[in-house]
Amino acid sequence: MNTKDSQLIVSSAPHIVDPVDTASIMKDVVLALMPALAVAVYVFGIRALLLVATCVGTSVLFEGVTRKMLNRPQTIGDFSAVVTGVILSYNLPVSIPLWMAAIGSFVAIVVVKQLFGGLGQNFANPALVGRIVLFTSFSTAMTSWPLTDRMSSVLWEANGLVAGAATDAVTGATPLALFANAKDVPSNLDMFLGTVSGSMGEVSAAALLLGGAYLLVKKVIDPAIPVAFLGTVAVMAVAMGFDPIFHMCAGGAMLGAIFMATDYATSPLTTKGKIIFGIGCGFLTMGIRIFASYPEGVSFALLLMNILTPHIDKWTKLNIHGVPKGGEKS
Repeated sequence: MNTKDSQLIVSSAPHIVDPVDTASIMKDVVLALMPALAVAVYVFGIRALLLVATCVGTSVLFEGVTRKMLNRPQTIGDFSAVVTGVILSYNLPVSIPLWMAAIGSFVAIVVVKQLFGGLGQNFANPALVGRIVLFTSFSTAMTSWPLTDRMSSVLWEANGLVAGAATDAVTGATPLALFANAKDVPSNLDMFLGTVSGSMGEVSAAALLLGGAYLLVKKVIDPAIPVAFLGTVAVMAVAMGFDPIFHMCAGGAMLGAIFMATDYATSPLTTKGKIIFGIGCGFLTMGIRIFASYPEGVSFALLLMNILTPHIDKWTKLNIHGVPKGGEKS
């Protein structure tokens, strides 16, 4: 055998090389998240960039250090830690102390992701759990929402103050908090464009929908979960006599439906399972919003459905050749 023949390696079929890998998918997700970041910087200022940089930097750092300590192959190059950091920052008030944001990254990357085996083996969305831990640990910081310039002006006028008066910060309620207390809520247009209070990355429904459209075009996500999630929110809102547009745009509904519920590792595999998952997320979200003491329900709804995902996969698993035990075609 000559040198040329010795370089021939024969392997079993299939012999298809797909350019799509984890890194390319995660890069697409990062790109899809950029419109929301642009709106956040426009609305909240440079502090939004600082918060994103903190969450991303600490997420990548914790991933690299943990993989090295556990003697596992390095994975910081697959951009999954970057995605986790960006999504975590989008779930936080822009005014949160940066050291708290770093704690959220630690929980998301080390506790939820790496201690369970790494990417694809976590039981819940890492950024989601990081947010919930921060909310239960630092409730004051996690519920202090800086007002946009437009909302600040309205607040100053309502209280007889002069815009620009000596204050350290101006905070106010989110649209869902106003809704829960039966107060006037912002217009649907304000929530669609992003001139409202809330977590940094959830304020603009338009920016999130633009990112979601990009992911659909690139076939990174399946439309089943977002459509079932937001559709259930809208149907329940109408059934309860509320504005469906408001509930789809308010809070973390768009962010959760498009970027968190569609997480490959924590969502069902089959189309039927995805629909069940999305309906469950929407149902629990609206149930918490309307009947519970906490005005927002997306985070807890997603966590509960993440836990149920293995069972949904079991209930909806495909049979060999598509024929169930009874012999009828599926």
